[in-house]
Amino acid sequence: MPGSLTAGLGVVLLAGVFQGSFLFPSKWMKGWSWENYWLVFAATAYLASPWLVAALTIPRLLDVYRGISAGALVSIGLFGTGWGLGALTFGLGVDAVGMALGFAVILGVAATSGTVIPLLVQRPKGFSTEQAVVTAAALALLLAGVAVCSLAGRWKEGTQTAKPYGRGLAICVASGLLSACGNLGFAFGAEISQRAQSLGAPEHLSGNALWTLLALPLFLCNAGYSVYLLARNRTAARYRAPGSGRMFALGVLMGALWMAGMGLYGVGARKLGALGPSLGWAILMSSMVLVANGLGLASGEWKPAPPRSKRQLALGIAILLAAIAVLGFANRM
Repeated sequence: MPGSLTAGLGVVLLAGVFQGSFLFPSKWMKGWSWENYWLVFAATAYLASPWLVAALTIPRLLDVYRGISAGALVSIGLFGTGWGLGALTFGLGVDAVGMALGFAVILGVAATSGTVIPLLVQRPKGFSTEQAVVTAAALALLLAGVAVCSLAGRWKEGTQTAKPYGRGLAICVASGLLSACGNLGFAFGAEISQRAQSLGAPEHLSGNALWTLLALPLFLCNAGYSVYLLARNRTAARYRAPGSGRMFALGVLMGALWMAGMGLYGVGARKLGALGPSLGWAILMSSMVLVANGLGLASGEWKPAPPRSKRQLALGIAILLAAIAVLGFANRM
C-alpha cells in the first residue's frame, strides 16, 4: 500500500480510538443526570473546540466564510441539523442499551449509509467495478457484524425494565441513519475546504474550516434538548453539588476526545484520496465500534451476560475487524 494511503489509514484508525472512547468518562459521573454532562460535552465538542482548532490552523478564517455560496451554506445547515439529531439520539441510545451494543448498532448503520451515499452521488473517478464489489462485500460484513452484536445484546431484555431493549435499539438505528449526515456534510462541503486552501490553509488541515459550520447545528440541537431536560427534571441544581468540578472536567474531556477524533478523521480521509469520504468513513465507524466494545468489556458492562452472549459479541467484533481489512483492501485497489 502506498505510504500516503498507509498513513491515511493509520490516522483514521487513531481517530476511531478517540471517537470510540469519548463516552467512556461518563461512567464516572455519579450524581449527574444525562442532561447535566451532555450539555457540558456539547458545549466543548460542538461549539468551543471546532472554533478553537479552526482559529489556530486556518489562515484568514473569516475571509474563508465570506466567500461561501448560499447553496453550500444551506446544504451544510441541513446536513448539520440531521447530524445534530443523530448525535442527540446517539447519547440517548447508548444510555439505553449500553456503550458496547449502542456503538455497534449506531455506527454500523451510520457506516453503511455514510459510505454508500457519497459513492452513489459523487462517484470518484476511476472507481472500478471490482472496487464496488469488494466495497459491497465489506459493507455486508459490517452489517453482519452489527447484526451479531445486536443478537449478543438481547440478554439485556431481561434486565432493563426502565429502558426497554427494543425501544433502545430503535433509537440506535435512528441515530445511525441520522449520524451519517455528518459524513455527507463533510463530503458535500468541499467548497469550504477548497476555499480555505486557496487562502493558504494546508490541504490536510483545510477541513477544520468546515467542522465549525457543521458542528454548530449539533450544538444547538443537543444544547437545546439538554436545557429542556434540565428545566423539566429540575436537575440544573446538580451543577452546584459537591464534586461538580470533577464532573465538569470529565464532560470537557469527553468533548475534547470527540473533537480530536473528528479532526484526525478529516486529515486521514484526505490522505486516502478520492475514496476518503466514503471508505474512510466506514473504517472510522468500524474502529469506533471495536474501541467502544473493548472499553465496555473492560469496564464490566458485559460481566452479567451469559457465556453464549459473550461468544456472540466476540464473533461480531471479529467480523467487524474483517470488514475493516476488506475496506482497506478496497481503498488500495
